[in-house]
Amino acid sequence: MQTKPILVVMAAGMGSRYGGLKQIDPVGPSGEAILDYSLYDARRAGFKTVVFIIKHEIEQAFKEAVGARAVRAGFEVRYAYQQLEKLPEGFTVPEGRVKPWGTAHAILVAEEAIGDAPFAVINADDYYGPQGFKLIYDYLSTHADGDRYAWAMVGFLLGNTVSTNGSVSRGVCVTDESRNLVSVTERTCIEPYADGIHYSEDGGKSWADLPGDTPVSMNLWGFGESFVKEADRRFARWLDENLEKNPLKCEYFLPLVVSELIGEKKAAVKVLRSTDKWYGVTYREDKPVVVEAIAKKTADGLYPENLWA
Repeated sequence: MQTKPILVVMAAGMGSRYGGLKQIDPVGPSGEAILDYSLYDARRAGFKTVVFIIKHEIEQAFKEAVGARAVRAGFEVRYAYQQLEKLPEGFTVPEGRVKPWGTAHAILVAEEAIGDAPFAVINADDYYGPQGFKLIYDYLSTHADGDRYAWAMVGFLLGNTVSTNGSVSRGVCVTDESRNLVSVTERTCIEPYADGIHYSEDGGKSWADLPGDTPVSMNLWGFGESFVKEADRRFARWLDENLEKNPLKCEYFLPLVVSELIGEKKAAVKVLRSTDKWYGVTYREDKPVVVEAIAKKTADGLYPENLWA
């Protein structure tokens, strides 16, 4: 019998652009954070175990604000710690480096906590809506690796994920006619403008347009343990190729590993389309929009006034 899927939450970022520990910033009527709504939706979808990836620096505040509520909600709670020094043998942290090593590295540090279970991955500071969690839980419950790794991601429309308050990073996806992922490319500077949405790869010196209906990854993925093994196998090579070029800011992105394996025909990734609108607080000015959206969903009966009462 296949092990039941677990939820992995990437919560190690301190929210530098936002200006605070946004993972526990209240947006709900009873002081709930965005992550509380993700946990509530995930629990309704069937998830019973959650792994929080955090830093030791935020451990106490996070456990008191989020971990305790997850336990009350009925989750088995596990923790993993994304620290800079967690590198393959022979590598050291470059002098002056403070930036985390990226989303694929976050999954690597959680290997022991994940074990051999299939798992969904989310960001702590993104609101995904209930449909995405149901889609990914059902997929992971009914698919296993065969000749190719059987993975999935929930796709959102780019136009529903940008911020009017600054640039955002998105995994821009290309799919085939069967909605299998062909490629995903991390664009780290995407902004809306008067005529649409565009991105820059050179700090704003030049821009290229992206259609608003482009499917993007918001880091709601579904994997088997095969992902952890492949990411681990490739990490040292990635460090060799990137440390010298960009020692302070290079990041080992999760979509990079996915794209490599798709290109090698080792993995097939089904893109599951959610009709729910994504919300996030990349910048402090984004918060009122999220608060208003949660208030409306609560008034409409999607959520109770107090999630954990």
